[in-house]
Amino acid sequence: MKSSKRGTHISGVEVQGVLKDGVWLLVHGREYFLPFTLYPWFKKASLSTVQKVKLLHGRHLYWPALDVDIEVDALEHPERYPVMYR
Repeated sequence: MKSSKRGTHISGVEVQGVLKDGVWLLVHGREYFLPFTLYPWFKKASLSTVQKVKLLHGRHLYWPALDVDIEVDALEHPERYPVMYR
């Protein structure tokens, strides 16, 4: 049995950084930026809360402490999801 190469992401999702205007995510090797203007739930959340994200079924992001759900498809194709939080 061979182990995975060092640095391989086994969880499928990782918070890469939290900046003053949004959150960077790495999902299945692709980077996504979630600006606070479109995803305000993360703006006042603690860093540890934002980092506790789960990838469910390979396509569904879930932050349990914030009760926030985002489909990966909505990040890839926002034009298909016109209804946004205001």
